[in-house]
Amino acid sequence: MQTAISYFTGLTDPRVERTKAHLLEDIIFLTIAAVICGAETWNDIEDYGKAKEPWLRQYLKLPNGIPCHDTFNRFFSALDPDEFERAFLSWIKDISELTDGDVVSIDGKTICGSRDGDSKRAIHIVSAWSKANQLSLGQIKVDEKSNEITAIPKLLEVLALHGCIVTIDAMGCQREIAAKIREKGADYILAVKGNQGCLEEDVKLTVRLTKPESEWVEDSFGHGRIEQRKCTLYNNLSSVGNAEAWKDLHAVVKIEATRYFKSNGKEEKETRLYITSSKKNAEVIGKAVRSHWGIENNLHWQLDVSFNEDDSRKRAGYAAQNFSMLNRIALNMIKHEQSKKRSVRGKRLDAGWNDDYLLKILTNKSMTG
Repeated sequence: MQTAISYFTGLTDPRVERTKAHLLEDIIFLTIAAVICGAETWNDIEDYGKAKEPWLRQYLKLPNGIPCHDTFNRFFSALDPDEFERAFLSWIKDISELTDGDVVSIDGKTICGSRDGDSKRAIHIVSAWSKANQLSLGQIKVDEKSNEITAIPKLLEVLALHGCIVTIDAMGCQREIAAKIREKGADYILAVKGNQGCLEEDVKLTVRLTKPESEWVEDSFGHGRIEQRKCTLYNNLSSVGNAEAWKDLHAVVKIEATRYFKSNGKEEKETRLYITSSKKNAEVIGKAVRSHWGIENNLHWQLDVSFNEDDSRKRAGYAAQNFSMLNRIALNMIKHEQSKKRSVRGKRLDAGWNDDYLLKILTNKSMTG
């Protein structure tokens, strides 16, 4: 049976030879199947395995039955997360096709439950999300004594981004990050706030004193409100000090959002500023900025709400980081099974109840390269 899981069965087994009572490929398959079906803890995975043992034996050897929860815990606590990430990237590279102009959003997420008192801070992971493919493209853990600024370049290094537009919030508005994105053959759109010396003031001055190059306005209606978004581009960079330090900087971007709430007649206004290397028009840039929030809605929100990732209490070794990867593998596979028009949570329930539907998720051709 050809499945996406085959990309992960060649991982280096972290166990010593005398403790290998269960096959690595059995552990990987059983764990991913269980997570797809709603498992959130090592005990859940063991219970799922015992409940589904006759079905699992159609595809797995299980020479010593179903592994116990401690086996799953020890295995994934010791598994090299960098090698796991490389296998994930190999899988994503084979199944995704990043087309010219695809928006890749990069953002960080903290797994709150991984905090261990005062001795260990919660694990923070930086992820990349493809709008066109609706896929988590990769992740990297932020070092405990570091931050996203050092993690983002490491993630960019392993991603195939040629022709894409990379969007990052203000934390990633760094010259080195802009240069790395251009080095990868992509364009950047970076949010501007007060973390880069005089850049924010220079950008505000550009907006105030120079003539716009182009504008685009979009209106939307729904959820009891009327919203208008306006994207304005400014190509005159004479007011941006040391503009050449930002690799291939082409324009300043102003996004103005106005929301009118029908229920109470209130109006809200918000203005956000960005810099970009892209030479696309205001409509493309405006839509790219808006799509950045897809990583929050389609990845982070799903991991927290559908997978309860924030409530995870896994703290031993690499357990939290590796389980986060398992969640992303499961989410990618679930979102790309399109025969049922249900939510991610609904599909997980269906997979747990219906072995044939689980098999459809596991063997989806779009997930096997």
